[in-house]
Amino acid sequence: MIPMPSTHDILLCDLDAFFASVEQRDHPEYHGKPVIVGVRPDERGVVATCSYEARRYGIRSAMPMSRAVRLCPDAVFLPVDLARYRQVSAHVFAVYARFAAQIEPVSIDEAYIAVPPGKGVETAREIREEVRRELRRSFPPA
Repeated sequence: MIPMPSTHDILLCDLDAFFASVEQRDHPEYHGKPVIVGVRPDERGVVATCSYEARRYGIRSAMPMSRAVRLCPDAVFLPVDLARYRQVSAHVFAVYARFAAQIEPVSIDEAYIAVPPGKGVETAREIREEVRRELRRSFPPA
């Protein structure tokens, strides 16, 4: 079988620890601290996401909040601010649109993007740098 040339490279753009990263960006006092976003610590429910600092304690998305509290009682516990995360997500997706006409959103923080063949790695680097640059300066704290 003769391999067919690819018409596009497909990138998976995933904003890891998205909710926690937005909170840390908007609140410099949370930098370097374990941040857990989800239900209140005294409520029944799960962790929506957490920062890398919280992951060091074994905390993961979808973990019962009661367990997260036991693992890291001194974490910064924050409620989900979906309106804020949607605002930031829209800005990120606008950046993606500058690099590709074909974007398939998967969730608020994840999308597949079709770019010219052979340009995947280069485009991924450019997108990452542009998202970092723009989002550092574009959104004042909520």
